Amino acid sequence: MNLRFAFAVNKEDQFEDIFFGDANKFLIYEIVSGELKQVNEVINDFRPELNENKSGNNMKADFLIKHLLENDIKVIVSKQFGENIRIINEYFIPVIISSESPEVAVRIINRHLHWIKDELNNFSSGYKLFTINSGILKSSVEDKH
Repeated sequence: MNLRFAFAVNKEDQFEDIFFGDANKFLIYEIVSGELKQVNEVINDFRPELNENKSGNNMKADFLIKHLLENDIKVIVSKQFGENIRIINEYFIPVIISSESPEVAVRIINRHLHWIKDELNNFSSGYKLFTINSGILKSSVEDKH
């Protein structure tokens, strides 16, 4: 299974308290030899300051979905998700991270990859929301809003 993640980060490659779709860029990670390794970086051409008409609506979600699917992303990681999570989770496993550091997120995700793989193996859409602090919690998207 080709398992790729998109980490929503700022210009300094850190997570910040903004919605996934508003991130400056996405760090692309892939499982290599059983662990997450960064394989690419993609600028977010759909962030609000570049596309006022795509912010906070279904059009923005549609553009992000298409772009992420083209990059074979299965899991999206951010400090926050907006209302579009109800659309996004039909295609991707959403993960909320509490740390600002992608390195910390990678360490925690590596310890809990079996949960994410299990979600992908058992569902084809309507994925649960994973929340990562020092451990991992799986919940329904509806429970968070």
